[in-house]
Amino acid sequence: QVQLVESGGGLVQPGGSLRLSCAASGRFESINDMGWYRQAPGKQRELVAAITRGGMTNYAASVKGRFTISRDNAKNTVYLQMNSLKAEDTAAYFCNTKAAVRTSVWSQKENDYWGQGTQVTVSS
Repeated sequence: QVQLVESGGGLVQPGGSLRLSCAASGRFESINDMGWYRQAPGKQRELVAAITRGGMTNYAASVKGRFTISRDNAKNTVYLQMNSLKAEDTAAYFCNTKAAVRTSVWSQKENDYWGQGTQVTVSS
């Protein structure tokens, strides 16, 4: 029903920058909260940043001041600008969205959707 396609990952030196993008497509009534999570080898998936449809943001303490999340509601796209990257930012980054999909003529339901992940490697 909802597909998320991420792009923008890659290899960058410490101190460098990357910009991730995630576009939602498919059949849905609305794209609500959007966010980025990351998972490093041997670690649990963790929230990096999230943004509501109205633009309210939330960041993990470890990225606050370095990463900026934004979205374009007209394009159903969320972005993550990552600056001053550190080796500990190395992980697979996953896009997430809560989207309302129609379940009948009279009702809709909000579901959770995930992208396939994009690798970010910070290394010299």
